[in-house]
Amino acid sequence: MSNNDVLRTLRYTFDFNDFVMIDLFAKGGLTVDRAQVSNWLKREEDEEFQAIYDKELAAFLNGLIILKRGPKDDTTPVAEKSVSNNLVLRKLKIALNMKDEDMLEIFGLRGFRLSKHELSAFFRNPNQHQYRQCKDQVLRNFLQGLQMKYRSES
Repeated sequence: MSNNDVLRTLRYTFDFNDFVMIDLFAKGGLTVDRAQVSNWLKREEDEEFQAIYDKELAAFLNGLIILKRGPKDDTTPVAEKSVSNNLVLRKLKIALNMKDEDMLEIFGLRGFRLSKHELSAFFRNPNQHQYRQCKDQVLRNFLQGLQMKYRSES
């Protein structure tokens, strides 16, 4: 999945307006304006479309963690330079204060079957033997499950 797809999906899932999006980036340590956020949210076919880079998406996800869980201390988190599907999944797990069972329930809403062991492999150290890379299909199903849960509640 592209970073722009992840950003669009999360905006829709939690029904964030432009000002909340700008605030989330600010909480993550990145100053952006409304036009920049708007261009990131446009479709690829649009001539004003801009790709969001890994560091910018990481700042947004850090801002989401701060919004949902509160700041850890008085410092602003440092955004990672590289974002993988595994990192997106981990940051969403942290932001939404989910346990493995909660995440499996979200996957279940989409009818996507995953064992607890398969899920834990996504959160392991990449140097560890049991580590597994989170594929686009897994992240997409998780994000769509989040939509089913959070959009139906509102």
